[in-house]
Amino acid sequence: MKQYSPESIRNIAVVSHAGVGKTTLLEAALFHAQAISKMGSISNGSTASDYDPLEIERGSSLSLTPCILEWKDCKINWIDTPGAEDLYGDVECALSAAEAAILLIDGESGVESGTEKLWEILNRHKIPRAVVVNRLDAEQADFQKAIGTTVDMLGANPIAVNLPIGTGQAFNGVVDIPRGQAFLYDGADATAADIPDDLTGLAEEMRAALVESAAESDEELLEKYFEEDDLTAEDIWAGLKAGFADCSVAPAFAVSAEKAVGLQSILDFIVDVFPPPTDKTVAVELDGEELELPADADGPLVARIYKTIFDPYSGRLSLFKVYSGSVGAEAIYNVSKNTSERFGKIAYRSGKNDIETDAVSAGDLGAVAKLTESATGNALARSDKRYALPPIEFLNPTYSRAVFPEKEGDDDRLSAALARLTEEDPTLRVRRDRETNQTLLEGYGDQHLSLALIRAKQKFKAGARLEIPKVAYRETITRAVPSVEYTHKKQSGGAGQYGRVIIAVEPMERDGGYEFVDEIFGGSIDQQFRPSVDKGVRQAMESGPLAGYKVVDIKVRLMDGKTHPVDSKDIAFQIAGRGAFQAAMKQANPVILEPIMAVNIFVPEELMGDIIGDLNGRRGRVMGMEQVGKRQLIKATVPLSEMMRYQTDLKSMTSARGTYTMELERYEQAPANEQEKVIAQAKDEDEE
Repeated sequence: MKQYSPESIRNIAVVSHAGVGKTTLLEAALFHAQAISKMGSISNGSTASDYDPLEIERGSSLSLTPCILEWKDCKINWIDTPGAEDLYGDVECALSAAEAAILLIDGESGVESGTEKLWEILNRHKIPRAVVVNRLDAEQADFQKAIGTTVDMLGANPIAVNLPIGTGQAFNGVVDIPRGQAFLYDGADATAADIPDDLTGLAEEMRAALVESAAESDEELLEKYFEEDDLTAEDIWAGLKAGFADCSVAPAFAVSAEKAVGLQSILDFIVDVFPPPTDKTVAVELDGEELELPADADGPLVARIYKTIFDPYSGRLSLFKVYSGSVGAEAIYNVSKNTSERFGKIAYRSGKNDIETDAVSAGDLGAVAKLTESATGNALARSDKRYALPPIEFLNPTYSRAVFPEKEGDDDRLSAALARLTEEDPTLRVRRDRETNQTLLEGYGDQHLSLALIRAKQKFKAGARLEIPKVAYRETITRAVPSVEYTHKKQSGGAGQYGRVIIAVEPMERDGGYEFVDEIFGGSIDQQFRPSVDKGVRQAMESGPLAGYKVVDIKVRLMDGKTHPVDSKDIAFQIAGRGAFQAAMKQANPVILEPIMAVNIFVPEELMGDIIGDLNGRRGRVMGMEQVGKRQLIKATVPLSEMMRYQTDLKSMTSARGTYTMELERYEQAPANEQEKVIAQAKDEDEE
């Protein structure tokens, strides 16, 4: 494949709600551009982008895949993305490498729950987007109605660039509004034709709207429009390009990916209107100074890995975008990890195929195998000019499960597999909860975590299972105990052990932590043994008397004690401190503290009543509400124990239109009945 200049490259991400036809649209585009000789299908697992065995088995995209097609002397890097909401981390990765996006919606359903969330992601990234209405060959498909849902549900400003000819199975062409020309399709081939009489009036009406929208995007065009009351097709394209670039306009297209109808209009628009990499600079940092670099092949090297793929046979494959400069087989520097790497053979990646090349230049996407340290999101440069890039921003995981190896003794194998998977997918996180002594796997939902376990087993032979995690409760005291004495004495031949301590305990304010105060005057306990008492108390605080949870928010005062001239030693006073504290806890009216989460829930306004009622049933407290775009934000605090299945429940209550985030806000005393449940559960686990 020839080298393309940055001006002749288009990097686009194609996104949609699950099952709307992104992969089929890509397949049709590849076929229409003669990048493949025959259209594959999802049903027989022969598409260019869904080549992974798991994707073929499930009939859906599970990770992003770049594919390449050439159209009108331009190279289009088309990135297919997953439609499942649990896997939108790959959408974030794809958008980091793209200058624009295609948002696919269904001709019958219009905007769906995933579409709303994707629109918010596109807005956050400030990515220009075109709306493509697919499946207009379906019986109940309605182009105008589908477009209308983007206004009602997204607040979009769509402007039709073409109109469908025929409905349902009779859909066989489109009217190109700017050109005033109809195109009829026979497979991938488009033939020019006159606009059908029944569409003439609508086409004129839509052209007037298109002209007006184009004129409003540019002052010179607006002036020309006022003078001449019309614009040429070239003027319309220029105006659309300006409105598209600043996201004020969302051009809309009619298509049937299955029948390959309407593909030419989309490909033409991508080449003529979608921005090349040269239209945007990249923000970098060098030695603390913030800079903007253009997409210049002769500039300094700035690149980023936007996706890491682990293959059980060929190893690690890194997909990268070059923002500035060019890179070949050479030594490079990973700025994110402050380490050197070596690029071997590099290639352009298209589906599962690698097209070898000597270099990848500014604005283009490439692939390199067998990097040892680099992972998704890492910035790459040369060692003499270590330009840093801002990280890819991901939403924090909201779904967590405890993960265990299927076979006893496979902990290390599972740990290594999960480490690889988190390099591949940064939205998948693994952490050890020291308070519950569990390893937690965190992500965007059940499907996200389940797929991770399948990949761990298939790629790395590490079987695992998931369970609802334990809640990290804590214990504290509610009253002061002025004096508790404890003596540790051990004599069994040879050197003995002796330590006597007197302590007082008192509760501290919430989040007060722990304070140890030495109030001994004189030498009743030698100075060298007083820290040993503190150490023993800290050990005892790791497991409270009620349910074995960590003890917090407590002040301990060492008041008195006694040292034996021969038998006293560090371990004796550790044991004495531990024993005194445990005795004091029993007298200090201990209680269970539960974690309270700050929860932000985004839902359509008509569902607010159901959501608030459900929160009340979860012991939640609504703290406030506000309008955010087309949805309502409900701010609440809810005990973590009530949120363990919330993702599934919220999806059910809102038909998957609701989303939420949560983070720990505070700990507070649990109600008596909840404390009884926690204590009983801990007792049952001990007996098991």
